[in-house]
Amino acid sequence: MDNQSPLLEKENGVNAIQQPLWLRIPAHVVSILFHPLFVPVYVVYFIIFVHPHYFSGFSTPDKAQVILIVLLNAVFFPLLSVLLLKGVGFIQSVFLHTQKDRIIPYMACSIFFFWTYHVFREQNQYPIVLTAFFFGILLSASAALMANIYYKISMHAIGMGGLIGIGLVIMKSNTMLMTWPLCIALLIAGLVCTSRLIVSNHTNREIYMGLVFGLLCQLVAALVIT
Repeated sequence: MDNQSPLLEKENGVNAIQQPLWLRIPAHVVSILFHPLFVPVYVVYFIIFVHPHYFSGFSTPDKAQVILIVLLNAVFFPLLSVLLLKGVGFIQSVFLHTQKDRIIPYMACSIFFFWTYHVFREQNQYPIVLTAFFFGILLSASAALMANIYYKISMHAIGMGGLIGIGLVIMKSNTMLMTWPLCIALLIAGLVCTSRLIVSNHTNREIYMGLVFGLLCQLVAALVIT
């Protein structure tokens, strides 16, 4: 079937082209690797280990502690909440295919993102960019919850918008030459958004709006916090 002409499917009220298997497999891999819950870990790793200044005075155990805080509060607990919601029947799928499925997970994730932001805000030893970044994630989750009332905005695109946004924030701080990191961020964003168009039923509008939401929330957070 995969070698035949693409088939037109209808899923959740949106027409989607069934792409061939050789496109869908790498698109699924990219979607998993750059799931929006994993993006904060990549960004924090960059801030800690790649940026030359933000964590220059921290010991290796202190840096590992920051990564652990992010893994627990921004990845593990949100994933656990989704699994629990599926287990008790509040959502139909852990992949959150429908707008209805996304309501409670958005709320739960917002609580965990707020807690992560609060932890970094109350610890003065951490650079302000870290606090601003997680405040931007909190704003993004809240904006996605509001947008979910009207249409199913792409969470992956929001994550990619946030990735580009934090890159622009760091560039504006003039603490590091951000040419190649921003180019990589733009490349990843293009790959992820294309992958979502291939393997999901998102429309172009939902992808573009996700990018805009994620980008603007990071810029607003940096303006408010810094």
